[in-house]
Amino acid sequence: MEPFRVYILGCGSALPTIKHNASSQIVELRGKMFMVDCAEGTQVLLRRSHIAFTKIGSVFISHLHGDHCLGLMGMISTFGLMDRRMPLHVYAPKEYEALFQAQLDLFCPRLDYEVTFHPVDTAARQIVYEDRSLTAETIPLDHRVPCCGYLFREKPTLPHIRREMIDFYHIPESQIANIKNGAGWTTEEGTEVPHERLVTPADPVRSYAYCSDTRYMPKLHQMVEGVNLLYHESTYDKSRLDKARLYYHSTAEDAARVARDARVGQLMLGHYSARYEDETILLNEAKEIFPNTILSDERMVIDVK
Repeated sequence: MEPFRVYILGCGSALPTIKHNASSQIVELRGKMFMVDCAEGTQVLLRRSHIAFTKIGSVFISHLHGDHCLGLMGMISTFGLMDRRMPLHVYAPKEYEALFQAQLDLFCPRLDYEVTFHPVDTAARQIVYEDRSLTAETIPLDHRVPCCGYLFREKPTLPHIRREMIDFYHIPESQIANIKNGAGWTTEEGTEVPHERLVTPADPVRSYAYCSDTRYMPKLHQMVEGVNLLYHESTYDKSRLDKARLYYHSTAEDAARVARDARVGQLMLGHYSARYEDETILLNEAKEIFPNTILSDERMVIDVK
């Protein structure tokens, strides 16, 4: 099974702290690397995580608050200094397009690689990226500015060939593709060998949902139903519910309710308020509702499985 990993580059909120960087992640799937949000300091965390800048082909921005996007233009400039040639695709709220182009013209007027901006309608649920192996879909969220999360979903793969059966029936290599796509085999004696005897099931499809800044949404679970791994902001604990509602953020309890109702495989908390020197209070609060919960932390790498 191909690696499907999430690298945490930053999991703090807007106020800088020594402990946490602001929001940024890398999603790795089938040899491709996608960045999700790009706060100040992201380049340093990329270095510390030993992630090659050249491997990042796309950046997905959830919303236009500084702790999620102010590192983007600096990173684009750095890519230019590194003699990048591969195109970079930026998916971000449509409200950013004019300013993005103005910043690009001002700070990066002579790049030797192409930067393409893809405007995202944060209020719509739609596939904004697709290739042969995966899709990236928007998740409309409820924040003070237009905001969306992103759902990365693997495409189904073909079943695995049972090599011992291929050898037993002397099936030529030229027929392997047909068998993977559902064909059976007929021996020289006329015996029909069904497709199911020649293969084992395909790997299960995996998925990862990134829910950036949002206050609790009672129907959010419907959009992330059954994902293997859910990242959901947990800026506050439930004793500060008033602040969560005021600033359009979530508590750890809110995040756990979404995970429980969506029947996800695992919940990962993040976007911690700077008031918490120890996020254990958030972890314990979430675990009371959804036991399979973990805390995100800088330089953490988690497999989606």
